Amino acid sequence: MTGVQQEGDDQSVSIHLLKQKMADFAKERNWDQFHSPRNLLLAMVGEVGELSEIFQWKGEVPKGLPDWKEDEKVHLGEELSDVLLYLVRLSDICGIDLGKAALRKVELNAIKYRASKNYGTNDDSTAEMCG
Repeated sequence: MTGVQQEGDDQSVSIHLLKQKMADFAKERNWDQFHSPRNLLLAMVGEVGELSEIFQWKGEVPKGLPDWKEDEKVHLGEELSDVLLYLVRLSDICGIDLGKAALRKVELNAIKYRASKNYGTNDDSTAEMCG
């Protein structure tokens, strides 16, 4: 199980399952005492830094990362997972339903960034940023 998506691999994992796994993991190690919102946020920021290092000197890369080696994709998956797991744990500790909050944010963005509006092109310096 490398985490690298293969063709025909459409099995999904719920946020609820990840939340439960992280809670169990922390409890089994008596780490709840260290999992304050601040500590989790700072740990996640550190992981975002590690994720950034992977892309730091690669320049722009095409979708799907066709030129990347398998071990690079596995490493990327590990760092993405670290960020996701800290985010899930942080939302749990803060009492935020991350799935519902994310869906609400998508709805708010749909109102803010109407599909009918022209947002320019990728190389248009006047294009509005979304998100």
